[in-house]
Amino acid sequence: MNKKEAKQDYKLNPPPMGIFQICNLRNEKVFVVSTMNLPGSLNRHEFQLKMNGHPCKSLEKDWNELGREDFAFEILEEISLRENLDYESELNVLEDLWLEKLQPYNDKGYNERKKTREERLRMIASNRLEQSN
Repeated sequence: MNKKEAKQDYKLNPPPMGIFQICNLRNEKVFVVSTMNLPGSLNRHEFQLKMNGHPCKSLEKDWNELGREDFAFEILEEISLRENLDYESELNVLEDLWLEKLQPYNDKGYNERKKTREERLRMIASNRLEQSN
């Protein structure tokens, strides 16, 4: 298959998309992630953990202390391909639903709570105020 055919094949057959979690099997804490490319993202997160370059330092710390064998990568939900679907928006909604269901914060998980709309607006206003001074 040449490069042009490979690109066409990729466009016609995108990778699976969805929500997955990395679960600490010792304390059952989880890290929930949404992605447009499940295989690629699963690989990337495991690689980042192995190389001490993961954005979630508390997950990375437990990974380094316990080892790979005490963690499971689990797909929670996949999005099926449909025409005229905004996959990014769909993933954001699904991620919010899974975060609400699992509450993977503090003692239950590694995720950080998302800022509310009001908190984001306050941050923007504060930044603009600082820039104008």
